[in-house]
Amino acid sequence: MINITLPDNSVRQYEKGITALEIARSISEGLARNVLSAEVNGEVIDATRPIENDSSVKLLTWRDEKGQATMWHSSAHLMAETIEHLYPGAKFGIGPDIENGFYYDIDLGNQVISENDFKKIEDKMLEFAREKQNYIRKEISKADAIKYFTEKGDEYKLELINELEDGEITFYESGNFVDLCRGPHLPDTSPIKAVKILSVAGAYWRGDENRKQLTRLYGITFPKKKELDEYLERLEEAKKRDHRKIGKELELFTFSQAVGQGLPLWLPKGAHLREKLENFLKKVQKEAGYEPVISPHIGNVNLYKTSGHYDKYGADSFQPISTPIEGEEFFLKPMNCPHHCEIYKSKPHSYKELPIRYSEFGTVYRYEQSGELHGLTRVRGFTQDDAHIFCTPDQVKGEFIGVMDIVMKIFKALEFNDYTVQISLRDPEDDKKYIGSKENWDKAEKAILEVAEETGLNTVIEYGEAAFYGPKMDFMVRDAIGRKWQLGTIQVDYNLPERFELEYTGSDNEKHRPVMIHRAPFGSMERFVAVLIEHTSGKFPIWLTPDQVIILPISEKYQKYAEKVLSFLNNSDLRAQIDDRSEKTGRKIRDAELKRIPYMLIVGEKEEMDETVSVRKQGEGDKGTFSLIDFVKHVQKEIETALDNN
Repeated sequence: MINITLPDNSVRQYEKGITALEIARSISEGLARNVLSAEVNGEVIDATRPIENDSSVKLLTWRDEKGQATMWHSSAHLMAETIEHLYPGAKFGIGPDIENGFYYDIDLGNQVISENDFKKIEDKMLEFAREKQNYIRKEISKADAIKYFTEKGDEYKLELINELEDGEITFYESGNFVDLCRGPHLPDTSPIKAVKILSVAGAYWRGDENRKQLTRLYGITFPKKKELDEYLERLEEAKKRDHRKIGKELELFTFSQAVGQGLPLWLPKGAHLREKLENFLKKVQKEAGYEPVISPHIGNVNLYKTSGHYDKYGADSFQPISTPIEGEEFFLKPMNCPHHCEIYKSKPHSYKELPIRYSEFGTVYRYEQSGELHGLTRVRGFTQDDAHIFCTPDQVKGEFIGVMDIVMKIFKALEFNDYTVQISLRDPEDDKKYIGSKENWDKAEKAILEVAEETGLNTVIEYGEAAFYGPKMDFMVRDAIGRKWQLGTIQVDYNLPERFELEYTGSDNEKHRPVMIHRAPFGSMERFVAVLIEHTSGKFPIWLTPDQVIILPISEKYQKYAEKVLSFLNNSDLRAQIDDRSEKTGRKIRDAELKRIPYMLIVGEKEEMDETVSVRKQGEGDKGTFSLIDFVKHVQKEIETALDNN
């Protein structure tokens, strides 16, 4: 008999070799029907795999993200089976689950899949799903795996197999389809009740532009058609909120082929929005004791070899820049941290000076593949709201609290109200892949967990997800239509202080290594602005919007009064403009609404005589007549309330 510990800490005894599906059935048939996979001792496995030892078991259903991932991974196999049936001779690359659905990279030979083919693929997938095909896991030798895919003529799978060790290779069979896969998968295809092929695109094999371009087919599945319908509605809403579309409408940013792919150009209104965000954070950072620094956009290649970034980002960065001096090379910086280490190292430090907090809006560069570029969310040059804190191990907890306070101020001011905090800790089973002393790791992890508990944040702990150089905390935000974004990160680092031989003199008059904390509440300014646009649908908080007020004279006769109003507003530090087109007032109001301008001030004969303005607010309509001073006070109070004295 073995002991099975369930999430409520209850312990049940079962015979050795019990499966998670059988455990679920012992609890209730209804639960068993909903189980998609299981998390056993932290590892997600098939619900049909035997459990041989005492274990902690969590039964995963559609309500669990890992359960959804299992269904989508299984659906990728179902789609591949369908493609193989409909397009004989197709060869397959990789087919993972992703955040929303799955994809498969396919070599179709001379065949083509277009949107016109989506319906027949969906119908055939549902037909196969209704057959209740079992997903059968088979451990197979490397020789037999090579033999199978050699006979099948699939060079992509053979390449993947050649990189695996004998004894770690598994196949999954479902229906007439066999795939190289480590799993996990559903017990069978019956939970798949609704299917949608979302899009088709090109993708280079293994992301290498020098290799063959395959067809990447994206899809998503659900256990109920109603859930698919709701998802498609959200997808339509997401299209309306697309930051590329709204960014163009609001004249925030643009791209130019002449400048280069993935290199955004910020237009005046977008630059103003960015400046307001930066100034907001700079004010908060100054109050928190940060010191601004500035570092160059390039550095000697050896700097990044010391830091390890050359090895990590070398393949994804622009090529080194050679100078007239033989052998001298520079690198467009992929990260700001090595520069900040050198700033710290520029003079000796005592423990009395710590913590030292350096901040910089530093632009970095990475050569993303052209197929991966996407508006502002994936670019080749981006600016991080970077800061690096150098402190003693005993100060880590206090610094985490300080950084979290900054993140909370940002979220509050920008109305990101739905978020969770992911705490990434060491893998308790394998401490060899981490650097730094066990004592320092214990202190850092204890500090993070205590901070999370004391602040009462909604947290999720992920073991084994820590960076090799230290534990970290990521802020996962849900936007207005339920999508999840990673915004803001805090990371503890023992690696760079070691690599750069950073020191401080302790109270014992001995040399010690500082702990380095990386933090970026926005992440990158480009990605953050993209998320903010889509979260607000371009209707920014009043303090942030580039155009706060538009003045609408009802005819040319009131142009001079409109200019007087404009001057008053500008002198009161409100951002305003005049719509002096010879259009009807109704048309001007509609256009201002489309531009997401918060306030519209209509001026005519009565307003000029009384030195007032008739006020309309975006989405709310008529707000009545205000004197100029009262209107300014009204907007200023709204701004103060939004910022809440941050």
